[in-house]
Amino acid sequence: MFFVIVGVLIIVLNLLGIGPFGDWNWNFTGDVWKFTVPFILAALWWTWADRSGLNKRREMEKMEARKQNRRKENLAAMGLDTRARRKGPKR
Repeated sequence: MFFVIVGVLIIVLNLLGIGPFGDWNWNFTGDVWKFTVPFILAALWWTWADRSGLNKRREMEKMEARKQNRRKENLAAMGLDTRARRKGPKR
């Protein structure tokens, strides 16, 4: 997401004519590659994150946290102690 924001910011600065970005041109043989670099980096990042399983791990962690919160809320609603206290083996 960071790379996309940077890319959009560069385009906006160019359209407003602010800073060195305002001097870049949109010719295919000119500076157009400078506008595309952040978007290419974003695509590469998302591809890597999907293939490495990073996104799936984050999603699973969120679901596990939701499940734990739901369990705590249900136990609190029933008036039970939210801490799991299991009896250990008798010796």
